[in-house]
Amino acid sequence: MQSETVTTGAMPRTRKYYRAEILIVLGLSLGQSAVYSIVNLADKMTRGPLASQTTSLNPVLNEREFFDLLYQLLGIFFALVPVALVVLLMTSPGKTAFRKIGFTFSRPGIDFGLGFGLAALIGAGTLGVYAAGRALGITTAVVPAALDQYWWTVPVLILSALRHAVLEEVVMVGYLFDRLAKLGWGTWTVILTSAAIRGSYHLYQGIGPGVGNFLMGLIFGYAYTRTRRVMPLVVAHALLDIAGFVGYALLGPAIGIGN
Repeated sequence: MQSETVTTGAMPRTRKYYRAEILIVLGLSLGQSAVYSIVNLADKMTRGPLASQTTSLNPVLNEREFFDLLYQLLGIFFALVPVALVVLLMTSPGKTAFRKIGFTFSRPGIDFGLGFGLAALIGAGTLGVYAAGRALGITTAVVPAALDQYWWTVPVLILSALRHAVLEEVVMVGYLFDRLAKLGWGTWTVILTSAAIRGSYHLYQGIGPGVGNFLMGLIFGYAYTRTRRVMPLVVAHALLDIAGFVGYALLGPAIGIGN
């Protein structure tokens, strides 16, 4: 029995189409996070001073070990579904989205060299912005890892860091830069827009992290326009989050984060 192929007319890729696509993708991913983050900040600011409040980035999801692990892994998996969506949307005949945005290991020298350099630059700046935000009272005490100490704690924190790196850099840089360019937006308008969204979905931590991540978005966006590769950004972002999450889990409050 032969399968029947049905051919239908494809929707024209007009500016109207791209606007709708961008809104849907952001609504399913980091745009949604930005809205919740802004509301969360407003909630915290109306409860009391931000300096007296705490934000946990990787909290316990269930009091029983097995179900906590299961919920952690499910959260990581489903957070990456929007990445699969944008890869599908951006793939064209003869060229995959991975190649189009430079999300490959074809240039390890640039990817890891630039990635480590960006991680060092952003890492130092992040600590400075965090300290300043705490001193000014506009940043909550951030606890990077609040998981219980199980055998799987460190591996899950590493997976969580990779999840954030892949999701944010593929969607906010690789995808958004491509789509906004198709709308005729200029380079710096795209960089500023992407950075503003990046900063907004970190506002639940306080105003300081929002500003810090906006600046990170500017640097990452400029780096992408020079290399047209997302992989260095993913490497840098993963290194930053792994250092923060795993470092806190292993050393605790002794390193001075979250106090």
